[in-house]
Amino acid sequence: MVTEHIVTKFDEDLNQLDNLIAEMGGHAEHQFADSIKGLIRRDTELAEKVILNDKRIDAIEVAVDQHTISMLALRQPMADDLRVVITALRIASIIERIGDYSKNISKRTVAITQSAPVGPARTISRMGDVVQGMINTVLDAYLQRNADLAEDVRQRDEEVDALHTSLFRELLTYMMEDPRSISACTHLLFVAKNIERIGDHATNIAENVYFLVHGKMPDETRPKDDQSSYTMIDDSDKNNN
Repeated sequence: MVTEHIVTKFDEDLNQLDNLIAEMGGHAEHQFADSIKGLIRRDTELAEKVILNDKRIDAIEVAVDQHTISMLALRQPMADDLRVVITALRIASIIERIGDYSKNISKRTVAITQSAPVGPARTISRMGDVVQGMINTVLDAYLQRNADLAEDVRQRDEEVDALHTSLFRELLTYMMEDPRSISACTHLLFVAKNIERIGDHATNIAENVYFLVHGKMPDETRPKDDQSSYTMIDDSDKNNN
């Protein structure tokens, strides 16, 4: 009877842990969506709201840390149960970073709105849509313990990389054609990198879901297509635009 009570209590602890991750992830997803919306609409009020609301994600991460420490100390989980706890800790840390990058995008938005509109907003919006879908899917994958959904997220990261490379080239071209746009375009370059990094973090969560389900990390290296580090723009590129 005592053993049954302990098992039931541990199951309740695991459910609470999942609920905390779901709450944290949902909030991070909403923050990211608002950061992109604020950027596209040049809405400084929404951007400031995102910056302020980042504290909520940090608070939930603290709650996850405290809850997992309590579980480790009181329940001493083994094998699969221990893997659940470790994975939740990892994922909470990754979600916190997603929140930080969303906050950074909003900080850049505040600066960008001080200049005239520049840059390819359509590509930024497309990148945001893809990454938003990755975050949503990977949170479902975690809660459902679905490694196939997680693998779908891993594959989508390549599209984000390709969009980042394309956007990088577009922004460099804008700066060459109009030096007055350099300040705003530089901020947009950082925004694009932040979005790309959020995609990477969603992929990291996906790999942790795979670990949670299978007890090992994926064997295959995830596809990457970010060529921005090697991108060069010359006069012929400018003349063709």
